[in-house]
Amino acid sequence: MIVQRVVLNSRPGKNGHPVAENFRVEEVNLPDCVNEGQVQVRTLYLSVDPYMRCRMNEDTGSDYITPWQLSQVVDGGGVGIIEESKHTNFTKGDFVTSFYWPWQTKVILDGNILEKVDPQLVDGHLSYFLGAIGMPGLTSLIGVQEKGHITAGSNQTMVVSGAAGACGSLAGQIGHLLGCSRVVGICGTPEKCLFLTSELGFDAAINYKEENVAEQLHKLCPAGVDVYFDNVGGDISDTVISQMNQNSHIILCGQISQYNKDVPYPPPLPPAIEAIQKERNITRERFLVLNYKDKFEFGILQLSQWFKEGKLKIKETMVNGLENMGAAFQSMMTGGNIGKQIVCISGDTSL
Repeated sequence: MIVQRVVLNSRPGKNGHPVAENFRVEEVNLPDCVNEGQVQVRTLYLSVDPYMRCRMNEDTGSDYITPWQLSQVVDGGGVGIIEESKHTNFTKGDFVTSFYWPWQTKVILDGNILEKVDPQLVDGHLSYFLGAIGMPGLTSLIGVQEKGHITAGSNQTMVVSGAAGACGSLAGQIGHLLGCSRVVGICGTPEKCLFLTSELGFDAAINYKEENVAEQLHKLCPAGVDVYFDNVGGDISDTVISQMNQNSHIILCGQISQYNKDVPYPPPLPPAIEAIQKERNITRERFLVLNYKDKFEFGILQLSQWFKEGKLKIKETMVNGLENMGAAFQSMMTGGNIGKQIVCISGDTSL
């Protein structure tokens, strides 16, 4: 059987900006036989995420993320349906997900890397398992719970950068749900600002491309900032940190503004900002959701419950076709998406 896959065509370089041409689509032959312990799956949805930028380098700079290899199939979060199974945990027709799903229309996988998912948790929106009811949702929920130190009723103000992205759009809502009295988002277009305030319940939004972030923060957060959900790093984060309160907390989710630069993770703060951090006892600890696997099951159930109750609004930017994976990745890295960036490979869930 001939199937399509996406391979890494070239590396952008440690300080380069990724482009669609860094990836290429090719056809390969899928073996006819499925061995014991394996399953054949048809890919339904694939995820593109900011952390993948590190995988485009020869050295990811991290001990838990492996680099993609040139001319080899690319992988990441995926959801699909099992067409044939020789693994005791799965049967034909099961929906499954994995963090290591090859960017391929159909694939034979070791069943041990797969996890069965229940469509009822997402009201049939299977792509949500790659976003709000998956790793980005868990990152947002557990990050806010573990590093935000939110106390309901204590009148805390939360700021979220990259607020219209996969994690940011959820983190702001979760901040409110857990007890923050005020949530302000920072993003890059008027459309995103309106989306945050009119659909997601953010109290205010700042367009960093058109507004003075420091002035707007001062106006919109008159009592200072208690919790900062940081997706971007760089100048925006320096500006937020300078307005944070004594004993406040930074949730270090991502640093997308720094991913095209050859710097360590998390990137060091400028001396003046580092001095503010220390002087005000602001916590800024690396956060890695994979260290909290014991909380995943409860977290998924909580996120699903909020979604079904209408308390957690979910937004996706959907692109169709495996041939558009590279374009979707490039768009995500430049803020072209609102909510989670997803690529639909096959919308057909029948067998």
